[in-house]
Amino acid sequence: MTSETADDLGRPLSGWRLRLYTIIFEADTRAGRLFDQALIVAIVASVAVVLADSVHAVSARYGGAFDVLEWAFTLAFTVEYLARLACVRRPWRYATSFFGVVDLLSILPTYFAVLFPEWQSLLDVRILRLLRVFRVLKLAAYLQEYQALGRALVASRRKVLVFLSAVMMIVLVMGTLMYVVEGPANGFTSIPTAVYWAITTMTTVGFGDITPKTDVGRLISSVMMLLGWGTLAVPTGIVTAEMTARRMLRPPTTRTCHECLTEGHAPEADFCMHCGARLHAYHADEPPPGR
Repeated sequence: MTSETADDLGRPLSGWRLRLYTIIFEADTRAGRLFDQALIVAIVASVAVVLADSVHAVSARYGGAFDVLEWAFTLAFTVEYLARLACVRRPWRYATSFFGVVDLLSILPTYFAVLFPEWQSLLDVRILRLLRVFRVLKLAAYLQEYQALGRALVASRRKVLVFLSAVMMIVLVMGTLMYVVEGPANGFTSIPTAVYWAITTMTTVGFGDITPKTDVGRLISSVMMLLGWGTLAVPTGIVTAEMTARRMLRPPTTRTCHECLTEGHAPEADFCMHCGARLHAYHADEPPPGR
């Protein structure tokens, strides 16, 4: 095989590979929306089967039906995974991406349980079955709301990190103060233990395994709890503001770059905002090209 032929295998910009790519990766067409809706139903049903199979009484009665359904879902997701690899420009890039790894994890446990039965002595097959719940992560690839939330989290990551660093400084200072005030006699045996108490108090969890006994300690606890109520809303406000700003900038789309698989390009965009590659142009209300 020549280098030119090998390079052509990674270029799905015409023919059936382009049509398949448009259906699988872009939901702005009727075929793409139907494909995504069918996948959502299959993912939810497959996760429901895994959950029901973990209940002993239900599994004992319907175990055979669950096995048939599990293989049906696994084969369907395998075909979907291979189709994605076949139609993208760079299969390895997709295979090593987040959703590519999730797709692979959603099908491997079923095959492992059959191909390596000797693993039962080292690893219970039920653990492999539980790994199939990773399929629920695939939902994020097909719902625009998940994608919008993900983009907002990425865009606001610096602000969230600054907020978390401030919180860590507060719990470190307050935990150290409580270690000095309460001491090992009241359960605060070390600064890390006191910091653990500060985190559980500030997040309003309050497990109760460590509680202050002195009046000063209770005063500090009260301040920490009130401070927790105020700080919990900060990251939510940061992400919400980012989502609102991005929604006002441009309408959300599922236009995806064939080169780097970046999606969310504006309807009028001609080039990828990430790698600069030319985008395939089609109207959202028209069927995929070649149909």
